[in-house]
Amino acid sequence: MNKQLLLSILCLSFSVFLSAQEIALLKYNGGGDWYANPTALPNLIAFCNTNIHTTIKSKPATVETGSIDIFQYPFIHMTGHGNVFFSEEEAINLRKYLLSGGFLHIDDNYGMAPYLKKELVKVFPDKELTEIPTSHPIFNETYKFPNGLPKIHEHDGKQPQALGIFDNNRLILLFTFESDLGDGWEDEEVHNDPQEIRQKALKMGANIIQYAFEH
Repeated sequence: MNKQLLLSILCLSFSVFLSAQEIALLKYNGGGDWYANPTALPNLIAFCNTNIHTTIKSKPATVETGSIDIFQYPFIHMTGHGNVFFSEEEAINLRKYLLSGGFLHIDDNYGMAPYLKKELVKVFPDKELTEIPTSHPIFNETYKFPNGLPKIHEHDGKQPQALGIFDNNRLILLFTFESDLGDGWEDEEVHNDPQEIRQKALKMGANIIQYAFEH
């Protein structure tokens, strides 16, 4: 391999740690509303900076799946209601990002799951989403969730699920399903959720950010 190319790859792999106080929203193809919940991430960032002493930039970046820019961020958030599509090149780029130290949180805003799951096979054909036990550190960071993922919005009334993909015992991808954490992060007047519910969503979000930054 060309030495310059190898150096570039190594720099990209380590840059994820050098920008440890920036996070990004993933802009994906397929027609799904990747831009849903516009107030969610800024509110979560403000909560984290106030309560768990992070210094994250107040405005999250937007990054495309196939861009090398994803390597600048230790935490990338993905949400939406509809279709998701990863090209082969995008799937490879996302895989490299996650295996080099990045973290992806996918929050199903209701309706994304069937589209997403088939696309994750492109990213990790040899890995599967598995249920994350309540003993996992992500539920036991600053805030304790002994019963696992909180239920923010009812939708079909199903139990919330925290599903993950691991690499060498490190959680690299978290898929939160039937919970709607992002709705709970939004401005209060958007969904008129009780303060108690919003606090649960924000605290769980803070745990996710903390885990991504520290592992």
